[in-house]
Amino acid sequence: MDARGQISAEYLLLIVVILTIMTYITIPFMGQSIDASNDVSWTSDAKNAVSSIATAVNLVYANGPQSKRSLTVHIPKNGMQLTYNNSYLFLNTVLNNGTSKPVNSSVNYPVTVNAPTLTSDWYNANITWTPGSTSINVNLTKA
Repeated sequence: MDARGQISAEYLLLIVVILTIMTYITIPFMGQSIDASNDVSWTSDAKNAVSSIATAVNLVYANGPQSKRSLTVHIPKNGMQLTYNNSYLFLNTVLNNGTSKPVNSSVNYPVTVNAPTLTSDWYNANITWTPGSTSINVNLTKA
């Protein structure tokens, strides 16, 4: 009877050692997976925000001067900046590894962006085209 108890204790100890080794191997992989999925989520949210704003700008352009459009967008991460350059609206997303991933969407008319450095929050985007102006204005304020 003592030999069987000894064998059970050895198997139990062996299982504990194997589980401990597996834990130290899998935890770093889980951290990397979480970081990667956060990067994908933030980039997707940023793409959704910039695409929504660009669609509203294009609708204002299609409707002509004196047109207005308002919408609410979610900015997924702190430190993002909405910019316009060469027919594109850009929203930079800083990934977990420190690199920057710009997401963009094209617009049909020059845009003037009035937005602070954005934090992770909901924003009201007011898009207006005043008569005689050479660009469509995009103003972002916290919702």
